[in-house]
Amino acid sequence: MLGLLSSPAIAQSPNDVVAEALNLLDQVIRTRKEELSNDKHALYAVIDDVLLPRFDRKFAAQLVLARHWRTASDDQKTRFIEAFYATLVHRYADGVLQFHLDKMEILSFRGDEPEKRTVVKTTVLLDDGTKVPVHYAMVERPRGWLMYDVKIEGISYIRNFRAEFNSEINATGLDAVIHRLEAEAAAEPEE
Repeated sequence: MLGLLSSPAIAQSPNDVVAEALNLLDQVIRTRKEELSNDKHALYAVIDDVLLPRFDRKFAAQLVLARHWRTASDDQKTRFIEAFYATLVHRYADGVLQFHLDKMEILSFRGDEPEKRTVVKTTVLLDDGTKVPVHYAMVERPRGWLMYDVKIEGISYIRNFRAEFNSEINATGLDAVIHRLEAEAAAEPEE
């Protein structure tokens, strides 16, 4: 069912892409929360089905690796892209189960349409009434707008991972980091 719904339309605005992803995620979480809480593989598949068509994995990986991207082989780049994306899905899966669309607000788009990069700003209402800014960095590609970074309260996951991986790559090498990420992604989830 989600496979039919998850292909983004070419002419969507950046806000539309984010809104569609959030609506699909909300729809699935509301109807399958108990099942997905007990079956991590099904949860990963749902996240992948909603996120993957709207996420520029290669660009995100390139930004995370920064200078190491230029010296990586094609095989290392491919393996890093796959392992990094799988690790993202696994690390943030439990948080997805807490998602409630009624606690999110997508703010009006204030970007410049001809630009190839923009930010979609949202706020999340916490139980204590606090509003937390969550911003989605977007890049325009021939197939439409794609997400590549998320900033929560100004903290970018790209920058966090870049700092983490840069020191690890400097200490152990890119192949060791890729191997660790592949092992982390392949590990059986705790049920």
